[in-house]
Amino acid sequence: MSDDNLFELKAVAKRFKKGKETISIFDDLNMTIKRGDFLAIMGPSGSGKTTLLNLLGGVDQPTGGEIVFDGARIDGLSEGDLAKWRANNIGFIFQFYNLMPMLNAAKNVELPLLLTSLSSKQRQQRVDTALQLVGLADRAKHMPSEMSGGQLQRVAIARAVVSDPKLLLCDEPTGDLDRQTADEILEMLQLLNREFGKTIIMVTHDPAAARHATHTLHLDKGQFVGKDEPELQEKSA
Repeated sequence: MSDDNLFELKAVAKRFKKGKETISIFDDLNMTIKRGDFLAIMGPSGSGKTTLLNLLGGVDQPTGGEIVFDGARIDGLSEGDLAKWRANNIGFIFQFYNLMPMLNAAKNVELPLLLTSLSSKQRQQRVDTALQLVGLADRAKHMPSEMSGGQLQRVAIARAVVSDPKLLLCDEPTGDLDRQTADEILEMLQLLNREFGKTIIMVTHDPAAARHATHTLHLDKGQFVGKDEPELQEKSA
């Protein structure tokens, strides 16, 4: 595996049992993700986008094949080891934010740090920095019910980056936002990619969102069927 590669999937298969029937999502999926990529993945419903994101995030395990992250295989790790691996390497951003409604913005952002050995003071410093980064330092004590959709997604981004992960996995991060707010969120992701070197993989149905990525892969029936190169992305922007 090249030092430039952060992720590599080799002949990955994923199958589910439904009664007596076996449903195959992937049979022989191969892909390489380089450090510093901002990759959009598009495809119709049922093409395997969410399953792929779950495999990359260690939320699910492949039926076959290898998943290599930063030079080490993660397929086959125990649940406990996978949880530690996610805490150290992955930040998740979801369409519907997945914030805890009974916690304020700062406490929501702090949640991933509770799995670390950081002191309370160190956690607070990281939370403050993350909220400043997304422009919500003045909303730290606000509850989710007191914030707009765009602000909620900014809190979710702060929560995703607070542990300084190597990879951000975004599942339809603008699907619940209006166009202007969506563009603001996408520009923030671009900033995290360009200025902070975060590798980002974003699943989206929205071509306008995909154009903010450096390139796009198209997934259909468990296989990649096309790729938009950076030059094409720029021309279509």
